[in-house]
Amino acid sequence: MKTKLLLLTLVVIAIAGFFLAEIDQYFSLAGARSLQNDVLIWRADQPLALAALLFVVYVAIAALSLPGAAVMTLLVGASFGLGWGLLIVSFASSIGATLAFLMTRYILRDSVQARFGERLQTVNDGVERDGMFYLFSLRLVPVFPFFLINMLMGLTPIKTRQFYWVSQLGMLPGTVVFVNAGSQLSELTSLSGILSPTLLASFVLLGIFPFIAKWLLALIKARRVYAGWQRPAKFDRNLIVIGAGAAGLVSAYIGAAVKAKVTLIEAHKMGGDCLNYGCVPSKALIKTAKVHNQQRHGDVYGLEPHAPALDFRKVMARIKAIIAQIEPHDSIARYTDLGVEVIAGYAKLVDPWTVEIALNNGGTQRLSARSVIIAAGAQPAIPPLPGLDEVGYLTSDTLWDALANQVEPPKRLVVLGGGPIGCELAQAFARLGSGVTQVEMLPRVMIREDDEVSVAVTASLTADGVAVLTNTKALRCEQADGQKQLIIRNALGDEETIVFDTLICAVGRSARLTGYGLEALGIDTERTVKTNDYLETIFPNILAAGDVAGPYQFTHVAAHQAWYAAVNGLFGSFKKFKADYSVIPWVTYVDPEVARVGLSEAEAKEQGIPYEVSRYGIDDLDRAICDSQAEGFIKVLTVPGKDRILGVTIMGAQAGELLAEYVLAMKHGLGLKKILGTIHSYPSMAEANKYVAGEWGKSHAPEWAYKYLVAFHRWRRS
Repeated sequence: MKTKLLLLTLVVIAIAGFFLAEIDQYFSLAGARSLQNDVLIWRADQPLALAALLFVVYVAIAALSLPGAAVMTLLVGASFGLGWGLLIVSFASSIGATLAFLMTRYILRDSVQARFGERLQTVNDGVERDGMFYLFSLRLVPVFPFFLINMLMGLTPIKTRQFYWVSQLGMLPGTVVFVNAGSQLSELTSLSGILSPTLLASFVLLGIFPFIAKWLLALIKARRVYAGWQRPAKFDRNLIVIGAGAAGLVSAYIGAAVKAKVTLIEAHKMGGDCLNYGCVPSKALIKTAKVHNQQRHGDVYGLEPHAPALDFRKVMARIKAIIAQIEPHDSIARYTDLGVEVIAGYAKLVDPWTVEIALNNGGTQRLSARSVIIAAGAQPAIPPLPGLDEVGYLTSDTLWDALANQVEPPKRLVVLGGGPIGCELAQAFARLGSGVTQVEMLPRVMIREDDEVSVAVTASLTADGVAVLTNTKALRCEQADGQKQLIIRNALGDEETIVFDTLICAVGRSARLTGYGLEALGIDTERTVKTNDYLETIFPNILAAGDVAGPYQFTHVAAHQAWYAAVNGLFGSFKKFKADYSVIPWVTYVDPEVARVGLSEAEAKEQGIPYEVSRYGIDDLDRAICDSQAEGFIKVLTVPGKDRILGVTIMGAQAGELLAEYVLAMKHGLGLKKILGTIHSYPSMAEANKYVAGEWGKSHAPEWAYKYLVAFHRWRRS
């Protein structure tokens, strides 16, 4: 810090001395003309000494961002002509600019990044990706002050060597013009004689050139990618969408809304996993389990507790009825009415524009489209567990049909996996009467959340009768004495045996990548379909959205991505939009619920991001007490000293609903002060959001002012 302050002091002294000593008068056009004769004499007697002096002075002027660089360029041109003058000025200006860049970086960058780091993240990412391109464009256009470019680039992560050579090349055209103009120095009356409107327009065109070059490079790259493929002379469709889950349905909907000719291809059920196997049936099961649990614990509400009779077939029938009730929203009939052609079959890309469809009713059909969106979704991941196939297993996809006709839920149930799906299912089945053992190989369940959340979820699961085994590795499955067994290695390293009737694999989901012709086209499908920021694959007209693309496997993210995929697929040749993942909420529907948006405390620590924590215990909330749900908390991370929200974690009843206010606030840059100043109805769970904002306000109250307020009010009473 002392070194930085010393350097800053020296720079300020040098700049002040420049003006106090009236040296600046020599760097006007009149001053340069008055020096011209003396300089020419010196040029004849000691050319090397003059060149060295002009070089050093030029470097100093550029490094200290002093006025006069343009006049110095003219003077060098007048003294040495275009050849040697260009050599001196080109290197002196680039070295001086780099020194200014380095001084700004050394003195200011750390403090600026620390203060505005998150806001500058987009700029930093852009500079790392395209910094040289943008710097080159700015250097070509002399209407942008060079000293300002030097300083601003010093605040970014661009590398020094890149800054130097791009500056050297980018400033060359302007340097040529000014050095050449120096030969007519005695005839110039103002700098406008050099920078005429025509010349400035030429420089602007030079500045636009890199953008044109970038577009041409993209075009050349695309031609290289498409080399060897015969593009159709015309297309049958504007857009073909493969998969009718959340991403596919929204993509098709958007395409139809803008009057494109769209075909949606689905081999199985409309609505995808969320409607048929995931979000909808699981939340319906969770609701039944919650009501059943409340009846068993009726004394909490002043009622006689009793265990209601349970026919599991009716529970599963209700779930199917709920799916059927929602189904019309995603039906073929609805999308046909919207203008989407829906085809039942398996789609496979045979070239970048052509899809071959193996129709469900027999035969094949080929269609071409200008753009194709892959929205094939994901499927449950199955661990490579010896003996698993022999004993049989269910997944979050298959359990609904497999258990539909059982009178009772599974008596002895093993759930493999301690993530959100595993925790939701384990708790729901335990509340319905299953004896549940949950096996997780990691140190804790809900590993993506903070430790305190994992501890609270474990306590909740345990209270409902789930045996939660963490640090436990499933080794193999066996059958012995007519019983199914899971062999595990426990936290102590010993082998144990768990006897079960039903085993559910809930260890995650993997993207559906095979069977769509992607490999034959050379599209990377290692874990997901690899895409760029615009959701494009290596072929700009083939895009991917939803679980198949990642990075988040949420229905709402799939729908969010679908907008970008559809718009970029239909209008990308004119304007492209980068998918925005800046504010992604998620909810785990255990009881009490866990909801989060933005950074967790653990993530902030891991990434070295400074933060403050404001916390409110829901156990103190009037509405939660009335509902006998007085448990949980809201934890808000903010920028130190500011109310700007970095992340929110909520654990409690209706956490998913409470989170929406924070999602809105973060998306639109609203801080906790705005939430505190908003009227929340009483008594409501949403008041908790206001109270946690109040906790932030209390911790940032100006304590020093209170003693003056006490004195003021004492005076008012006197």
